Amino acid sequence: MSEKIYLTAEGIKQYEERLKELNETIIPQAVERLAIARDFGDLSENAEYVAAKENLAKLTAEKEEIEAKLRVAVLYTKKVSDKVELGVSVKVYNETMKKEFVYQIVGTAEADIYDGKISNESPLGAALIGKRTGETCSFTAPNGKEFTLTILEINA
Repeated sequence: MSEKIYLTAEGIKQYEERLKELNETIIPQAVERLAIARDFGDLSENAEYVAAKENLAKLTAEKEEIEAKLRVAVLYTKKVSDKVELGVSVKVYNETMKKEFVYQIVGTAEADIYDGKISNESPLGAALIGKRTGETCSFTAPNGKEFTLTILEINA
């Protein structure tokens, strides 16, 4: 993983907490379960051993992925700005749906549309970046539907 990953301080903290939890609690418990399962007998027919081994591999991969993300993470902070950029919250009126939405523009690693966090690289995020209050923009959603938004408010 060599490209930059943009994270808020909150995002970095969440990754660090998860990494600590994996290193101090979850992975040691998985190693212990593997050792116990190994003692159950013939490893080729030991379903508990296979499951414990697969679980440990999954957890180790998650740990390595988090470490890689943190190595290339770029911290960005919320700025006072008159235009939409990483870290700001933006209130929009969706002309197509006739409804208001509030989104926070974040890097791809923190994106969670269900929590109102959209990636700056998503079609919606890319359409909003650089726009000012009162401006409109359009984008095409992954399902092919076209949307038009009006920027109502930008908050750091």
